[in-house]
Amino acid sequence: MIKRLAACIRQYKKYALATPALMIGEVAMEVLIPMVMAKLIDLGIERGDMSQIWINGAILLVTAFVSLFFGVMGGRTAAAAGAGFARNLRHDMYYNIQTYSFSNIDKFSTSSIITRLTTDVSNVQNTFQMIIRMAVRSPITLIFSTIMALTINVQMSMVFLACMPVLIIGLYLIMSRTHPIFRRVFKTYDKLNNVVQENLHGVRVVKNFVREEHEVEKFNTTSESIYKDFVHAERNLALNSPLMMVCIYTCTLLISWLGAKLIMASGNNPDIGMTTGQLMSLIAYVIQILSSLMMLSMIVVMMTISRASAQRIVEVLEEKSDITTPEGAVMQVKDGSVDFDHVFFSYASRSEKDCLSDVDLHIPSGAVVGVLGGTGSGKSTLVQLIPRLYDPSRGSVKVGGVDTRKYDLTALRDSVAMVLQKNELFSGTIKENLRWGNENATDEEMMEACRLAQADDFIQSFPDKYDTWIEQGGTNVSGGQKQRLCIARALLKKPKILILDDSTSAVDMRTDALIREGFRNFIPDTTKIIIAQRVASVKEADMIIVLENGAVADCGTHEELMQRCAIYREVHDSQTKGGEDDE
Repeated sequence: MIKRLAACIRQYKKYALATPALMIGEVAMEVLIPMVMAKLIDLGIERGDMSQIWINGAILLVTAFVSLFFGVMGGRTAAAAGAGFARNLRHDMYYNIQTYSFSNIDKFSTSSIITRLTTDVSNVQNTFQMIIRMAVRSPITLIFSTIMALTINVQMSMVFLACMPVLIIGLYLIMSRTHPIFRRVFKTYDKLNNVVQENLHGVRVVKNFVREEHEVEKFNTTSESIYKDFVHAERNLALNSPLMMVCIYTCTLLISWLGAKLIMASGNNPDIGMTTGQLMSLIAYVIQILSSLMMLSMIVVMMTISRASAQRIVEVLEEKSDITTPEGAVMQVKDGSVDFDHVFFSYASRSEKDCLSDVDLHIPSGAVVGVLGGTGSGKSTLVQLIPRLYDPSRGSVKVGGVDTRKYDLTALRDSVAMVLQKNELFSGTIKENLRWGNENATDEEMMEACRLAQADDFIQSFPDKYDTWIEQGGTNVSGGQKQRLCIARALLKKPKILILDDSTSAVDMRTDALIREGFRNFIPDTTKIIIAQRVASVKEADMIIVLENGAVADCGTHEELMQRCAIYREVHDSQTKGGEDDE
């Protein structure tokens, strides 16, 4: 895990390496300060020697300013390294997520990914900054100060050495109780983000059904869970500071008491006593030693908090797409023919029931194919195998006579355009949204695609026409307008296969008929696969596939299915009996 995270430092390595070097310089100066103070007291103040006071005072000032300089520079480099490390983490996570197949994305919820990209990265960033700065500074301070204290008086130094086991045992007990709580907290963060995301995404539904109080209660329940866990964890961590303070004050009192005795004894026998300056410097070193231990405990606290975050980040970084481009991939799709060769598919690898069962179909290039079936019959699953959003569990899917697993992914998906059941527009102008289909499309090409999708008329009615701003998610256009813009965007790809997954459900039947007529007249060579709920949308298709429980119930033209397929006939009769136009 550490190795994988360290690989994200990259171009900020110079800042990460400079910080410990600057910290060593700061510590060296700080360790010299108590020694200079001892000389100032013993040689200058107690003897009344002004020259010694001026010399040691000047050395003290220079040492303090040099220490300050190293500390400030170390803080700057640590901040640069930490911010850069976080930037690279988010960059690597984001771009790795872009490579995920749908099955990979299914492992992580949207709210979980957001938490990992924000809260988890911030926790790891703060810990990294503390490690390259304080995790270097504190151990070096501990070692150097201990050595200096031992040179002054070995017996007196045993006081703080006796406190160290107490601190270590106490710290271990605190950390072992706290880490599991933080692991639970970050999972609850995912749940909180999910609640907020659902509420904002479905705000119209919430208000329409007057469920605001219910949503507030869901949020409060999850927030309360986070609050309780954090309080529990912080209560444990709060024991760290009093434990440190007790040790520091105990050591200071003992050293002051024993030091005072030694100073008094030095009047009779200087060999067994100590000077006032030595006592002052020893107290300073003890405070430095115990403070460095306190900083180390804070580092351990941060590492405890961020350990769970680091594990969650590495999970995202190490997740590899199970759909990749093979070596020697086919780079050209010959035509829009599609073959399903005894295809079985299941979303869960250990599922007892397949979503698709023994699907065996041949769709010729340029054909118009309708797909009908009840909810959960596998219509969307079937078409998602064509651009290789998923791979079949058994059997094969061929496009242009070649197994989809042998294609270069970009080449395959550039030849297949999908307008999904759930349409998505992005914040930006209409032109910017359309250019998702072809970033180099001219204004004439965009207008032609929009006319074919029956979108040009309503676009021209806007004051800014094709420069009209679309809000995130397309909230400032109607459902039918959104669907037609998405169809136009797909047409700009000039695909060999066009898949419409119930993408005209929000438009009226006349507009639906005009769109289908435009497809017949202007893109006759493109294979068109239309998933629809209305028989009228597919009755003129060259082939209509009827799905039931993931299997092909029947396949044929409208007339053939009316004669031999009871399911199709039942759907047709239910839609036409009430006077619905059979167009």
